[in-house]
Amino acid sequence: MSSVNTAIQLITREQAERKVPAASTCSPALARGPWDFDAAESRAGAPAYGPGASSADVAPASTPRQGQLPEEYKLASDAELDARIRAAKATLGDRAVVLGHFYQRDEVIEYADFVGDSFQLANAALTRPDAEAIIFCGVHFMAETADILSRPDQAVILPNLAAGCSMADMADIDSVTECWEQLEELYGTEPDADGRVPVIPVTYMNSSAALKGFCGDHGGIVCTSSNAATVLEWAFERGQRVLFFPDQHLGRNTAKAMGVPLEKMPMWNPRKDLGGNDEQTLQDSRVILWHGFCSVHKRFNVGQIDKARAENPGVQVIVHPECPMEVVDAADSAGSTDFIKKAIAAATEPATFAIGTEINMVNRLAAEYPQHTIFCLDPVICPCSTMYRIHPGYLAWVLEALVRGEVLNRITVDDEVAGPARVALERMLAARP
Repeated sequence: MSSVNTAIQLITREQAERKVPAASTCSPALARGPWDFDAAESRAGAPAYGPGASSADVAPASTPRQGQLPEEYKLASDAELDARIRAAKATLGDRAVVLGHFYQRDEVIEYADFVGDSFQLANAALTRPDAEAIIFCGVHFMAETADILSRPDQAVILPNLAAGCSMADMADIDSVTECWEQLEELYGTEPDADGRVPVIPVTYMNSSAALKGFCGDHGGIVCTSSNAATVLEWAFERGQRVLFFPDQHLGRNTAKAMGVPLEKMPMWNPRKDLGGNDEQTLQDSRVILWHGFCSVHKRFNVGQIDKARAENPGVQVIVHPECPMEVVDAADSAGSTDFIKKAIAAATEPATFAIGTEINMVNRLAAEYPQHTIFCLDPVICPCSTMYRIHPGYLAWVLEALVRGEVLNRITVDDEVAGPARVALERMLAARP
């Protein structure tokens, strides 16, 4: 069992005995099996993200839901699930590859053939051409990206369909299309004297395939947290301004570091006409930010950084650029999950690091680099709600089905979406930092 999951189980028991404050974990429900939430959603007739950082976010009606996991997988012990997963993997051999995201719980990561961020994993799938099935232990948009980039005959499987992403859901194709139509009416579509069109759409990797396809269809591009600045440079060469979605914080932090003034980065609220802006503000803009965010990274604040510095002289504070601007400004450095991992790996002398990203990754880094003192800025154990929906029970279920020749929870992207989405992703691939 992972350190995070073990801690949640212990805290929950101690809370029941009134030994620790409730703030030790963001939800005692994290100690329960994810199938409890699948059942609750089925009874309610509506999806939800489940306990964790996104528990207060509203899941759209279109959010995928997971059917009931067979009882044998719910009742199996950790040891039994371990034996069944390893046996299924051994039987399948090179026919199946298991991918695990940095934020995934340890008891799932231990079975991963590759571990990385969303784009690293999509690329990792391409290095296993003999694999008939790609089991993506991440969230829905990651599995979609893997399906877009993999061969048509390869099946991409998401062990729990309820593993979505609240940030990705904050920008949908209908809202973005409506925004685009309003911007076209305001700006027109003719390029300026330098050949730059009025606006270029840029979507973060953490978005649906439909939005990646939208960018491909409208001269836009996808970005990751690693190459966001390079992508914005690409977009500014081709457009007078950028529509950036769905994460406002990555867009704002990246553009600010490039010298774009805050007053030229208005927010677009899809529930309001012109996004809640007047026409002049939009005319003067350089980056239009969508009203979206990551609920994990929104938890970090400057007070946590101040406390870390007061209690740990010489501490290095590293945060993810999905954190709010004031947190990124107060940190020593900010970067993608891969940046954070490499920064710690590069430290030659024992050091203390306070990290502003998802708790599972922070704890894994602490275990991997015991010569350093590594801790999460957020003192509350509050993992990514949707990543946490993946559990060894679901992994055993889909693997054993493959052994029987049955493909469960296959993620497919329609050709009319996959084609333009692939174009946007290929543009991203060419935009190397």
